[in-house]
This record gives sequence, C-alpha cells and structure tokens, in this order.
Amino acid sequence: MIDHVETVVLDSKGLSAWITHDRKLLAMLHVFATMGAELVISANTIVEVTHTRVNRPRLQWVLSCVKVEPVTERAAKASADLLRTVGVHGHKYAIDATVAEMALRQPGPVAMLTSDIDDMARLCGRHVRLISI
Repeated sequence: MIDHVETVVLDSKGLSAWITHDRKLLAMLHVFATMGAELVISANTIVEVTHTRVNRPRLQWVLSCVKVEPVTERAAKASADLLRTVGVHGHKYAIDATVAEMALRQPGPVAMLTSDIDDMARLCGRHVRLISI
C-alpha cells in the first residue's frame, strides 16, 4: 500500500478510464485525493484519448481537474535523451517518453497509473511508483 503520494500521473489508459467512469480508477483517484495528491497529464495524452466516440463534455470536465503539462522543446529534448539512455527509439516509444519525462520532473513521491508497466519501468526506473490499471 502507498503511504503518501504528492503527484499522480495518468497515461492515456488512466485518462480514458476516468472519462469512461471506470470504478476501479475512480476508487484509486479518491484515495489519492484524500492524500492531497495533484493529478497531472502530459499534453500528448489529450491527443491519445481523443477520438470520434469520446464524450467531449466529460473529457473537458476531466481536463479541468488535472494539471496539463506542455511538451516544450526542452521537454522533447529531455524525452529524446531518455530514449537514448534506455536504448530505444521511434514512434512506438515517443509519447511514452514524453509522459515518463514529465513524471520524472514532478514533485515526489510520484505514482503513475498506466497500462504499460514494462515500458514505463524502463523509462522511469525506480523514480516513479507504477500502478497497473
């Protein structure tokens, strides 16, 4: 069990689950809210979850509840460095790298709600607590 988390990062699966009212995710978010944790996403995550069937009003409401971190030139370069450090490259890892890079610079302790434990573990190392959703 997690004692305290300062920042909770949601990847695309986490954000999508919140938009669709996933009960397990909502229960986790309630626990993190009682800790006073800040919810954070990468701006790229908005692009990943948006499609023709997404509930736009619900998406907008969820986005109003999170801090959205931009992908700046500095962040993009740091993400590329992160990929180089772990020895992977290409579009398969690009958005994950921006999410991981953003998570690594958040106030800790940091937890990430993700469906991609293996890749995020490579990218974040032991610096971010990964929680499978």
